[in-house]
Amino acid sequence: MVPRQEISAWRPRVAGVVEVFHAHFTEHAYPMHVHDAWTLLIVDDGAVRYELDRYERGTPSDTVSLLPPQVPHNGSPATPHGFHKRVLYLDMTQLDESFIGPAVDGPDLADPVLRRRVGQLHTALANRGDELEAESRLALIGERLRGHLRPGPAVGRAEPGRGVAQSLRDLLDERLRGGIALEEAARLVHAHPAHLVRAFSGAFGIAPHQYVTSRRVDLARRLLLDGQPPGEVATAAGFYDQSHLTRHFKRFVGTTPGRYARTGIAG
Repeated sequence: MVPRQEISAWRPRVAGVVEVFHAHFTEHAYPMHVHDAWTLLIVDDGAVRYELDRYERGTPSDTVSLLPPQVPHNGSPATPHGFHKRVLYLDMTQLDESFIGPAVDGPDLADPVLRRRVGQLHTALANRGDELEAESRLALIGERLRGHLRPGPAVGRAEPGRGVAQSLRDLLDERLRGGIALEEAARLVHAHPAHLVRAFSGAFGIAPHQYVTSRRVDLARRLLLDGQPPGEVATAAGFYDQSHLTRHFKRFVGTTPGRYARTGIAG
């Protein structure tokens, strides 16, 4: 039997919301990946099992999950019939970097009021002309999220290899579209290639190539929702060709770039 999947995605005319993504998957499993935006997730049916910062988590239907940017996570169905989820990707104007640590420590929020408000925001975002309502609901959601997280003072932790790992991540971000060879990166940060890979994987919980691929897929999603054709998006996002984009896009998003683009609602 062919696994069931239903997907819709669009970019609304609401500041702070990078993307709206709705999906029903029965078998699709996301590999480890990162986003450059906050992932605000609710599950309407079933449950999702995921790992965040090396800890296994779950998303029962009565919770709101907030996954921070740049922190690797994966995801798979936790029930035989899969899951139906609604996701908002929020930019850093909604929650700044100071909230990342608290979100890693407690990403799943059991808050019926917040859960209801997130659902109402999804409804408003699906209706053109309701932008003011959506902006108002987003403001209240942001306030409630900040109340849950309440970042405390930063505590410095000395982590072996963190310095070169951060330097490599900066390089990967700078060269996201064009790419950079490991040997060149190692020369620029003055580290042996093998040490660089181990340091990056140890510091961020994801291998350098996985990080780059997931960032490129995120970029491809934005370009597709902007209306660019998949063939142009592939090279613009740093993939070798459309086939290369399609192979990785299906792993990370659960559908092909063409089908993903066709689900979009004009914003």
